[in-house]
Amino acid sequence: MIQIRTALETDLEAMLEIYNDVIVNTTAVYDYKPHTMEMRRQWWRTKQEQGFPVFVAEEDGRIVGFSSIGPFRAWAAYKYSVENSVYVAADQRGKGIGKKLIAPLIRAAEQLNMHTIIAGIDATNEASIMLHRSLGFAEVARFKQVGYKFGRWLDLTFMQLLLKTPQQPVEE
Repeated sequence: MIQIRTALETDLEAMLEIYNDVIVNTTAVYDYKPHTMEMRRQWWRTKQEQGFPVFVAEEDGRIVGFSSIGPFRAWAAYKYSVENSVYVAADQRGKGIGKKLIAPLIRAAEQLNMHTIIAGIDATNEASIMLHRSLGFAEVARFKQVGYKFGRWLDLTFMQLLLKTPQQPVEE
C-alpha cells in the first residue's frame, strides 16, 4: 500500500534517483544532465529555508515518487503564487501516485496562505495534463518551442489552480 508522508533528508538519495531518471529519459524536466547529491541537498536546504513542503510516496519501504511546491517567480508580488513539482518512478507511473502526491501540496499551499498553484508541463505529457485537470487545474497558457531536448523543440503548457486564499493579502 502506498503511503504519502513528509519527506526526510534520508529520502534524498531515492528522490535523486527518480529525478535523474526523469531528466535522462523524459521531457518532464527541461534539463540535460543528471543532478548530483550535492545539488539535491542544496534543493532540500532551500525548501527547508523557504518553508515549502516536500512529500514522498512510499511503498514497502521504497520511495516511488515525490512532490513539492516552491516559488513561482522571485518578485515580491508573486508571493501568493507557487509552482508544483511531482515525479514518480518510471515503473510506478499510471498507478495514481501522482494524484496522491499533489493532494497534500494543495492543502499545504492553502495552509501557507497561497492563492494559486501553477504547473509547468511539457505539452506532450498528456498523463500529467489529465492528472492536473482532474484536480481542478485549468490550462492557462501554452508556450511554443521554448525548450529543446531529444532533438526536437518542446512546447510548455501552464496549468493553474486558484485557491480560496489568502483572506487578507498584504503588499510589502
